[in-house]
Amino acid sequence: MPTWNSRGLRGSTLEDMINRTNEKYLENGLALIQKIPTPITPINIDKSTRHITLAYFDQKSTVDYIGAVQGIPVCFDAKECNTDTFPLANIHEHQVKFMENFEKQQGIAFILISFTKRNEFYYLRFEELLKYWNRCIEGGRKSFRYEELDPEFFLKETAGILVPYLNTLQLDLNKRN
Repeated sequence: MPTWNSRGLRGSTLEDMINRTNEKYLENGLALIQKIPTPITPINIDKSTRHITLAYFDQKSTVDYIGAVQGIPVCFDAKECNTDTFPLANIHEHQVKFMENFEKQQGIAFILISFTKRNEFYYLRFEELLKYWNRCIEGGRKSFRYEELDPEFFLKETAGILVPYLNTLQLDLNKRN
């Protein structure tokens, strides 16, 4: 069974930024997005700090966030990458399947990637993810490079919003119509 330890907190800064963004979107009546907690069973707890130091996952998680934007169901995952090459091993098959089924139900699925070295965020559309995923399955690259990404889907800075993904979501919707 998979276990959790301090490495599991690698994406917590990105998640904190997204959580604050989602709070702002909610305050402005733009979206209701919830963080989906990953169910764990604690194995070791530091009695002095009452922190979990070792645990195992009860079940496979789906995505990090789910909710609605102006009546449109959305789900997405948050990933960090400290190089210009994003390994597809960071995305799990059950997540791809969940996003695929979510899209079949008229929802919008995507992945927000933080390229930490560049201090940039990218909105990876599910359609684009499938392109890279299928290439990998067919024996091609097991990653994609920064240079391969569509420049239109890098998030533009927006005052007061840490991870401004709503404008890029709108772009995604426009390209679907």
